[in-house]
Amino acid sequence: MPKHGKNFRNKVENLDLTVQYSLEDAVKHVVNSSFAKFDETIDIAMKLGVDPRHADQMVRSSVVLPNGTGKDTRVLVFAKGDKETEAKEAGADFVGGDDLVEKIKGGWLDFDKTVATPDMMGTVGKIGRVLGPRNLMPNAKLGTVTFDVANVVKEIKSGKVDFRVEKTGIIHVGIGKCSFGEEKICENLKAFVEKVIQLKPSSAKGIYLRSVTLASTMGPGIKLDPIALTAAVK
Repeated sequence: MPKHGKNFRNKVENLDLTVQYSLEDAVKHVVNSSFAKFDETIDIAMKLGVDPRHADQMVRSSVVLPNGTGKDTRVLVFAKGDKETEAKEAGADFVGGDDLVEKIKGGWLDFDKTVATPDMMGTVGKIGRVLGPRNLMPNAKLGTVTFDVANVVKEIKSGKVDFRVEKTGIIHVGIGKCSFGEEKICENLKAFVEKVIQLKPSSAKGIYLRSVTLASTMGPGIKLDPIALTAAVK
């Protein structure tokens, strides 16, 4: 069994990690139990009562967190003409077409999100095998294949996160930083959970939110009460 360090043990000695806490108490414990010298990310893991093997039970979407993610997201846009100009003015870090495709073929991947106008998808398809496995391929269902590149770039820069349920039924995503403080983390958490609840597949039977855990990068996992959490975001 792996042993936790002294700092970890000191932070959890007065915590009951078997208890399911309210949203506010869980966030308080997560923030207070962080101890790293860097600004730890706050992650949420949700076990859903869905079977992702069935297409009608796939939970996948995106949400703009009200207080952002605390991360500087590097956005690459495949566009040309006026849309290229719009993307640059909106704050895109990299904008282009064939030039970027060749650069990526050469191994360059210094970006976090991609956006493309529909007329550029033929060009982007040339590097689908590179972008796809890394979840970097523009996707119409996530709103990243669009002519409205300016708004999409602004949303991503302001804190838009994509999420997708894994084959085990778990969704895992970062919702902020410890430095945000409890109030802003609570706001981000509520926005994210509300979106996931809205996406409940009609074919999913039984309990939808099976379990919810919140944790900082180095800290312990704090369990939330799924029933109380559902009530809190409605």
